[in-house]
Amino acid sequence: MIYLDNAATTLHKPPPVIEAVTQAMSAMGNAARGAHGGALEASRTVYNTRVKLAKLFHCPRPDHVVFTANSTEALNIAIHGLLRPGGHAVTTDCEHNSVLRPLYRLEEEGLDLSFVPADRQGRVSLEDFRRLLRPDTQAVVCTHASNLTGNLLDIRRIGELAHQQGALLIVDASQTAGAIPIDMEEMGIDVLCFTGHKGLMGPQGTGGLCIRPGVEIAPWKVGGSGVHSYDRRQPQEYPTRLEAGTLNGHGIAGLSAALDFLAEVGAEAIEEKERLLMNRFYQGVSGLEGVTVYGDFSQPRRSAIVTLNIRDYDSSAVSDELSETYGIATRPGAHCAPRMHEALGTTDRGAVRFSFSWFNTEAEVDAAIRAVLELTED
Repeated sequence: MIYLDNAATTLHKPPPVIEAVTQAMSAMGNAARGAHGGALEASRTVYNTRVKLAKLFHCPRPDHVVFTANSTEALNIAIHGLLRPGGHAVTTDCEHNSVLRPLYRLEEEGLDLSFVPADRQGRVSLEDFRRLLRPDTQAVVCTHASNLTGNLLDIRRIGELAHQQGALLIVDASQTAGAIPIDMEEMGIDVLCFTGHKGLMGPQGTGGLCIRPGVEIAPWKVGGSGVHSYDRRQPQEYPTRLEAGTLNGHGIAGLSAALDFLAEVGAEAIEEKERLLMNRFYQGVSGLEGVTVYGDFSQPRRSAIVTLNIRDYDSSAVSDELSETYGIATRPGAHCAPRMHEALGTTDRGAVRFSFSWFNTEAEVDAAIRAVLELTED
């Protein structure tokens, strides 16, 4: 199988990730739940992984790295823990339902919600952010890169505009964490939400938040913490405040090994290879008769995604044909990004997404180009 669905999850992991999970399952206890060897091993692994993530994302304090099961949980924690009914928030048409649905829920409870519109190529304007921001804006919540078009948003400038109005910047880095360098301090990110199973090449069931010191997020869930067991309220110090219940220690061990792999290879090298593979595919298909490609490929930096449609074919039918006839894995449909499909005009049939990773090859890209060419000739 040629796996080109890396925006959903990286199928191919560095071998040390698999080895680390296997080892952890036979040796790791429960972090912060005892002083025996297994518990201490878990605690050390969890702490060391916080340190690695803080270094990768330039989060000033490792204890402000909070583990979650995925980006969805991280975004729910940030959105529900920082926004309040009666206030105002700004988001964009580029968002995944992991951002939209928590915001819609709060909107039903009285949050005033504004959307920065996207054009037919999925682009958003900084002037629209400037226009929509208000003195009572509590936060801007936006993706770093669209999971549908791959377009990157100018997070640094968005952060400047938000902070000028006293608002926070909450960023969904699901498509960029590990694949594109992120510097929270330089980019002005107050809360960074990420998942471990995509660009970070870690196991599913891992993710988290990196929180700027001074940002106080109310707990979204409460429960066991291993400390202050006689207190009726959740402990208030980070990261315990937001980590009720047993952590996915085995997954975090795999994530730690993935972070070692990323540090060895380098985020810049990974971004460069994925960009070259994406551009090779884009150049091979964008000029084909009957192929429509979505997104702004004039950007010097973008996520390694090419989304397209072929003639008037349904995207699911195209993706099935790619899988069954050519052995190529892609993602069709709505991609949990309904407003972006509305902006692109693709709500009736969706679109087919090809997404690339460090472990893909030029030969695989060329095979995918040939497959698209043959499908245009049917």
